[in-house]
Amino acid sequence: MPLTDTQIRKTKPGDKPVKMTDGNGLYLLLSPAGGKLWRLDYRFGGKRKTLALGAYPSVPLAKARADAGKAREKIAAGDDPGAERKRMKVALADTFKAAGEAWYKTNAESREPATRGKWRYFLDIAYAEIGAQPVRAIAAADLVRMVRKINDKGLAETARRTFAMCGRVFRYAVAHGLADRDPSRDVSLRDVLPAQVVEHHASLTDPAAVGGLLRAIDGYEGSAVTRHALRLAALVFVRPGELRHAEWSEFDTDRAEWRIPAAKMKMGEKHVVPLSAQAMAVLDDLRPLTGDGSYLFPSERTRDRPMSENTVNAALRRLGYTTDEMCGHGFRSTASTLLHEMGYQHAVIERQLAHAERNKVAAAYNFAEYLPERRKMMSEWADYLDQLRAGAKVIPIKTAA
Repeated sequence: MPLTDTQIRKTKPGDKPVKMTDGNGLYLLLSPAGGKLWRLDYRFGGKRKTLALGAYPSVPLAKARADAGKAREKIAAGDDPGAERKRMKVALADTFKAAGEAWYKTNAESREPATRGKWRYFLDIAYAEIGAQPVRAIAAADLVRMVRKINDKGLAETARRTFAMCGRVFRYAVAHGLADRDPSRDVSLRDVLPAQVVEHHASLTDPAAVGGLLRAIDGYEGSAVTRHALRLAALVFVRPGELRHAEWSEFDTDRAEWRIPAAKMKMGEKHVVPLSAQAMAVLDDLRPLTGDGSYLFPSERTRDRPMSENTVNAALRRLGYTTDEMCGHGFRSTASTLLHEMGYQHAVIERQLAHAERNKVAAAYNFAEYLPERRKMMSEWADYLDQLRAGAKVIPIKTAA
């Protein structure tokens, strides 16, 4: 007799699998563990086969019967529903999207939510253009069409970053035997897209103007937490995202170091920031305000999240600096320019800025490289800022550091 929902619900699992028959090859298989699985037995090409139709109650009785009916129609028409499903699974596993999701799953877990969100954004753009194509069959010409289409919408930077993301997916696919080569290596974007106009971050590089900025920060009448963020930004010149995501657990006060985890760094390598006496003083002043939470600079709405990415820039506007004069990222340009004028080695400054290694043949990135030199430089930088703040006429002394 046909099954009923009441019968299915009341039947308890036994020590062995139990087959509850509905008719026409459809049955519910009860496992000793309690699982209830729909199955359809059929014959095709003279062979007995079984098609899985899902689990009860996710697939109710009525739907199981309907799906079994569709499968029988395919069999009558000369199509094997089991073989068709296998083809669909193979096709799905062979696509660029499947490779992209595998890459994302492998790499995203250790990254910050903001980074994962950016990755997902660029992957979804790529999926819309080449996601359904077999990853082995995608050629450089397919990528060129994709980036040109994105660029034609006025999204030049998005086109470049989507292209770069595709390269990461292809290299993952090659490493795991899903593809034979990375087609993104067969083309240079310089031959495809117009030359990129580099927009420099607004910054102050005149020592007298920097001194004025430091005095303005000291007199900032907004949030005390924001004032400390501005003070620390000038002393350590990290990226704005690294600053606002700073957590108390990352600071070693005994060693006077801030160790930023790789997941928070743009280049994916952990970074050491030596802390001057002035930077340590900022931390001491800040600790009574936010030291009972995770973030140094939490959101004003909840301490479970860092401050908004617009907070520092908004504070600079409140101090009277326009977007063409100074921005949160500008503290890095300020430090780079003045430290070069002070005579510090370019390599030492670049390492403290955590810029990418431009020499591909060079040794692997060492997060502690030049650390003694950087510690000395950061201390002298803080002393230099103190002099500028005081309004002294400072002539940078060339150093052999």
